[in-house]
Amino acid sequence: MPHPTPAPRERFSQFYDLTTRWADNDIYGHANNVVYYAWFDSVVNRFLIEHGGMQPGRDPVVGYVVASSCDYFSPVSYPDELRLGLRIDRLGSKSVTWEIGVFTAAAAESCATGRFTHAFVDRATGRSAQIPPKIRAALEGLQR
Repeated sequence: MPHPTPAPRERFSQFYDLTTRWADNDIYGHANNVVYYAWFDSVVNRFLIEHGGMQPGRDPVVGYVVASSCDYFSPVSYPDELRLGLRIDRLGSKSVTWEIGVFTAAAAESCATGRFTHAFVDRATGRSAQIPPKIRAALEGLQR
């Protein structure tokens, strides 16, 4: 298995600004690892709402997180201003794997790089489902 390395900023086409909070810091003075996953969830869902027309709580087909991971390269802490880059790592017919890069304002390489896989499921039956057309179009657009 290759040793993980920071992701270059150019790898990502969609970015979201994020302000760290005092509560993000742990006893060691940097953002705790669990906070990164909340950031990932926030930017992915913001993209799905803004670009894919997702309507949380109302859509009949929903994306469940079935896998996630993160490689950490350098710490961030409050009051850092961050830019989270978003890209599609893999797009299937019923799932998508996202890659999220966490960058400080001026950094050329990620402080952390996360992965997040959504499997789409029919909410009523709990069975696997095709990615809804509007969301699929947004995902394909992000791949370009």
